[in-house]
Amino acid sequence: MANKPRVGIFDFTGCEGCELNQLNFEDQLLDILEHVEIVEWREAMDGRSEELDIAFVEGALSTPDCIKRIHEIRRKTKVLVALGACAVQGGINALKNIRPIEQVREEVYGQDKYLFPTLPALPLSAVVKVDVNVRGCPMTQLEFLKVFTALVMGKAPIEPGNSVCTECKLKDNECVYEKGMICLGPVTRAGCDAQCPTFGQYCTGCRGLVPEPNVEAMQEILVAHGLSMDDARKKLQLFNANQLEGVS
Repeated sequence: MANKPRVGIFDFTGCEGCELNQLNFEDQLLDILEHVEIVEWREAMDGRSEELDIAFVEGALSTPDCIKRIHEIRRKTKVLVALGACAVQGGINALKNIRPIEQVREEVYGQDKYLFPTLPALPLSAVVKVDVNVRGCPMTQLEFLKVFTALVMGKAPIEPGNSVCTECKLKDNECVYEKGMICLGPVTRAGCDAQCPTFGQYCTGCRGLVPEPNVEAMQEILVAHGLSMDDARKKLQLFNANQLEGVS
């Protein structure tokens, strides 16, 4: 390719597990580098770029500096991709949003709380326009490659709107509820190929909720399988506190 797309990879509030998954590409890494030029990536290189074709961004926004930086990235990039649960829906970070922010600051920083400005943990889409989502905690390499390939080919990636339960049925998986587990598959957005249930684990909802989820019915199912209503709500909040509170 004569003019390779210029790519930047950025991180905000999160564990950087999605970036680690990118660094762990082995067989595909040379193919990736053949099709793009990575010009900015704190974890792997020095340097900054004033213009980008694609920005892959991990992590939630939780400080005033985060807000400033994401606007800077948005202004200089053509396509902004949110990577992972924290960037897409706020992720586990958003659990702090269900409590008063001053209470959270004091619990974490004690008497030094005023030295650390903080905001509710927000998904990227709450502040800037996001063009593409790569969901999950962490994002899967397979899904990243699908999105990457589509973008390099100039196509719009397709984001599924059905539930993880659909993928389980397509794979002929035994429902984990039949194994005595609880599962958030009925209200969790598909795209992971039902990875956790396929390997004997229940879905934790890390990919975010499906469009127009029936949260009330999901809570009733969880309660019917042994959880209290409070515990059922906490299960749903683990990765989706912002969605349940209406934060986009």
